[in-house]
Order: sequence, then C-alpha cells, then structure tokens
Amino acid sequence: MQKQKTLASEFSLKGKGLHTGLNVNVTFKPAPENHGYKIKRIDIKEQPVIDALAENVVNTQRGTVLSKGDVQVSTVEHALAALYAWGIDNCLIEVDAPEFPILDGSARFFSENIEKAGITEQNAPKDYYIVRHKIEVKDEKTGSSLIILPDDRFSINVLIEFDSPVLPNQYASMTNICEFPEKFASSRTFVFVREIEMLLQNNLIKGGDLDNAIVIYDKKMEQEEMNRLADTLGLPHTNVKDFGFVNNKPLVFPNEPARHKLIDVIGDLALIGKPIRGHVTATRPGHKINNQLARLIRKDIKLNDVQAPIYDTLEEPVMDINRIRELLPHRYPFLLVDKIIEIGGDYIVGIKNVTVNEPFFQGHFPQEPVMPGVLLVEAMAQTGGLLVLNSVDEPERYSTYFMKIDGVKFRQKVVPGDTLIFRLQLLAPMRRGISTMKGYVFVGEKIVCEAEFMAQIIKNK
Repeated sequence: MQKQKTLASEFSLKGKGLHTGLNVNVTFKPAPENHGYKIKRIDIKEQPVIDALAENVVNTQRGTVLSKGDVQVSTVEHALAALYAWGIDNCLIEVDAPEFPILDGSARFFSENIEKAGITEQNAPKDYYIVRHKIEVKDEKTGSSLIILPDDRFSINVLIEFDSPVLPNQYASMTNICEFPEKFASSRTFVFVREIEMLLQNNLIKGGDLDNAIVIYDKKMEQEEMNRLADTLGLPHTNVKDFGFVNNKPLVFPNEPARHKLIDVIGDLALIGKPIRGHVTATRPGHKINNQLARLIRKDIKLNDVQAPIYDTLEEPVMDINRIRELLPHRYPFLLVDKIIEIGGDYIVGIKNVTVNEPFFQGHFPQEPVMPGVLLVEAMAQTGGLLVLNSVDEPERYSTYFMKIDGVKFRQKVVPGDTLIFRLQLLAPMRRGISTMKGYVFVGEKIVCEAEFMAQIIKNK
C-alpha cells in the first residue's frame, strides 16, 4: 500500500513575479500527514494560509490565482504540478509576494529542488481519487474540452490548436507520472507577439522576458511596432522577416508548447487535493476549463467523502471462505463474510453476497426483505477481526472480541441481490492487544453503513 509523502527538508527559490515584476522568495516546507498543499503569505501581518483547492480559485487569466478573502497568490500551477508529479501529498509553501516566481517559465526548478531536498514517506495511506465513470467539461465557444476516464494509474494526453501558421496544432502524451521530471518539467510557457501589447496594457507580464517564455511571431507587423514592443520590454531590437519562434534559447522539445500545457493541466488538477487514478484527455486546455474539471471532481469528492474499493470478481481472493473459517469461530447462520479481496498493514476489504435464502429474511421482513442493520455491524466486526488476526503470528490461536462500537450510521437499506463491500481501517496502531478502527459498508459506490470499533485480541486457543 502506498503512503503519503512530504519533503525530507525545506528549500527556497527566488525570482521575479510574472505579473508584478517583484522579487519573490518562495519556501517549500515539510508538512504533517493529511495536511495537503497550503500556501502561506508571510509578507502579510496576519500571515493567512490558503488551502490549494479548486474552490479557492478566483482567477484563471494567464495563470491560476488562489484566494482567501482579500489575500491572493497567483501562478501556482507550475509548483503544484512538480509536487504532484513527485508524489508529494503534504507541503507548506511560504511566499512573500502575491505570486510565485516565474523563473524560466517552466516547472524545472521546482522539480529539481524537490529531488535535491528529498522525499520522506509518512504513515498515512495515500488517498487516491479513483475515477469510476466518465467526467467531461466542454466550452462550445472555444472548442475546449477535458475528459477524464477510469484507469489504474494517472496518464494524460493533450492536444493544442491555434489559428497560427507557426503553432496550428501539437500533441503531447504522458503515460506515467514518473516521466514528468525528465520529459516535461523543463517545458516553458509561451506567448504570441500579437498578444504582448494587450498583456502589457493590463499589467500581466511586468516580469516577463525572452528567457522565461517561448515567444511566437506568426502575424506580420511593422518593424517600427516590433521595435517599440522590444523597447517596452527592455529587449534588443529583432529583425523578424519570417514567422517562427523569437527566443534567446532554443526549444527544449519540438512540441514544447503542448508539453507545457500538460504541466498546466497537472498543476490545476492537483487542486482537487488527491492524486488521481484516471486518464485525462485535454483538447485545447486552459486554466479556466482545467479548473472547471477540478471543481466537478471536488464536488464528487464531497458527495462521496469515502470511495468504495474496486471489486474485480475475476481476481482470486486473499482469503477464501475456507481460510476465514479457520480464523473465525462463527458458523452458520452467523458467518457473514464470504471472502477477503484485499488486505494491507492497516486496512482490509471483504465481500458478502446477500441472497434471499439468508435465514433472517424469514422474519425481517417476509413481505419486504431487508437485512437487519445490527447484522451489517456484525459483518463489519467480523471483517475487522480478520484484519486484527492477520497482524499476529499463529492467528488460529487467537480470538477477537469487540469492546465498543460508536458512531453507527445506516444510510440505505440492504436487500437480496446486493453485494456488500466492507472496508475497515485502523485508526491507530494496535497497543496491548487493543485496536480501534473505522468501518464502511458499500453497495456499488454508495455507503450503506458506517461505524467505529474498539476490539481486543486474546490468545486463548
């Protein structure tokens, strides 16, 4: 089972902000489990902390802007993409300006410094957002769309398209997040020469230059106008006769613009607060539509705060009914777990198929068969008992007794034909033979019951 990760040590980066031109210092610090990404504005007296979540995005023009009240911080997507790609779940980021430094316009410096600082594994299990069904957002006006589909890992395809003879369309694909540092992190942002004057008038690129962006010349303009823009940016005059890229540095990759858009998608989707198991197809993506998808996912996470485990009926069980009978003393009609499909150091997943032949349906109720809630709790307890027994040597010599059951909730009735999926997880390491755990019962993707347990394991056989 994969665990949450944070930085092994802190690191700082300095550079100019793209929008303000201010000198910016940003520091990345280790954080405790379940902390997530939080950004702290240390230049403000109250030092407000902004949760890096999609619902806190207030602007997506030339970068993603997060806000808490009147306090904002912008251009966060490159740093978040690097943290996400390195598998870091928890990080406190301190910044002394209203934006992150633009650096060279890519995620390279963030990625390289994360690698140098090191990564440490934490005790909490990594909490994935598992894509169960297709989620799609579209912008009919721009032709932009993002689709996310089920997959057993995170992967992404990006297609960009512009009305430009230099950049008509490009494609980039990442099949494994481990490719990010070498193949994507150094891809810089890009801008068209025809956009620069508008950006200057709106104070959007005060800290921009030819070293931190790919500049694309694709529509004829007078040399005098080109010279004026160069003077405004403090750049030498360039005699551009042919369309193409106007840069001091050559392209890192032939499809560098598409790869940079891929970075932006990753950074914006990092705002859901969980790593994703799913495949993203992004057509003409931008920060606005990226955030729309992130908000949809956040909504789904809130509606389903605990996701159901994946149950593949074709996979061999970890424990079949014969092994379960060796460990549990229960017998018909009170053995309520059919098989165990997954077990880790601190969690277990079990299955029960509910049929109309269950003896309790004779009296509960003959005309409307419903599984008694107390038996759902008992089935969870038996599954949790198997988790505890799995942690000791010679488990056949032990028995598990439940001492306390709290917070029981029944959300939906269970009827014949339902397949119950039990997931129980330890809330703390077992001490002196006593363990506490949280349990859920799912039918499909819906939670039907939940409870917390305290159990004691005793050697008595």
